[in-house]
Amino acid sequence: MISENIMHNYIIIIGFISFFIFLLISKLAENKKFNLFLDKDFNKPQAFHDQSIPRIGGLASIICLIVFFTSFSLIFKFNNSEYFFFAIIFFILGFLDDTKVSLKPITRLALMIIFLTIGIYLFNIEITKTGFTFLNNWLENSFFQYIFLILCFLFIINGCNLTDGFNGLLAIHLIIINSILLYTSLDNEFSNFNLFLSGQIFIIFCFLLFNFPKAKIFMGDSGAYLFGSITSLNVIQTSINNPNISPLFFTTLLFYFFFEVFFSFIRKLKSGKSPLKPDSKHLHMLIFKYIKAKKFSQPNPFTGFFVNLIFLLLIIPGMFLRENGLLCRYWFLFQLIAYLFLYLRFYNFTKKLN
Repeated sequence: MISENIMHNYIIIIGFISFFIFLLISKLAENKKFNLFLDKDFNKPQAFHDQSIPRIGGLASIICLIVFFTSFSLIFKFNNSEYFFFAIIFFILGFLDDTKVSLKPITRLALMIIFLTIGIYLFNIEITKTGFTFLNNWLENSFFQYIFLILCFLFIINGCNLTDGFNGLLAIHLIIINSILLYTSLDNEFSNFNLFLSGQIFIIFCFLLFNFPKAKIFMGDSGAYLFGSITSLNVIQTSINNPNISPLFFTTLLFYFFFEVFFSFIRKLKSGKSPLKPDSKHLHMLIFKYIKAKKFSQPNPFTGFFVNLIFLLLIIPGMFLRENGLLCRYWFLFQLIAYLFLYLRFYNFTKKLN
């Protein structure tokens, strides 16, 4: 049994190593040779910055995670092979886009589905409890189990990708989610997994130091994809480790990623647009336009802070309801109503601006 002192020292060391990796990568990104990673397209609908900022955070993150996963596995005899697989595969997929290798949205989606299917099969990933009896029965069918798992991963991965681009928005939200997962797991016997979560939080925090309030780097698709995939694994494992917690609690925890993607999909279909193509009508983008119209001096980082503050207030009550599936269900419905209310308010405001 490894002592708590060694565990704490290990996490601190991982934090220092990660900080210097991000520092080194951010300095290298200032070199003209790294122009390949610069996001210079200010005309795309999801562009809300006026300077070329390298999308190299994913590269720094995968280096940190490989160091962390390898050392953690060796020191604590912890099997994290599924994390290696998902992180590396989805990093590579996102890295292609970060380095200007053009993939059609439908091709990228198809590759995601293929990689997810392989990963789910190789590592026997399952969700057996959802909080809905009829859905639990459907999950007994292996084909439906695959479809359900793939959809869950896709919602979180693409939700992460949608929120990268505003200073601190994605990183802070990932820290909130993983910190709550850690908090809900403190009383169980899975101390190694809790330490594993802590290491990931430290790495994301190190990225945040270079992304907020002033962004020196962005995650890019590579970082968003890899953290979306491993955060999905974190949620599944936390649910397995804590059978007393309602699965619907995790729905309330992830509702922003989920509903942002779902609502965007429906909204684009209704307006006759491709749901796979980006636009500038996501909630955080509307909030940015509102904040900018109010003449805030730093609207981009303030948007990241403000959006996360709103959703933190919507997530925290769910923590106190986490063992009651019925109350979690009602709270999730309240979250959706709150989202729609906020969306309509900010959408109507931006319409007046135009």
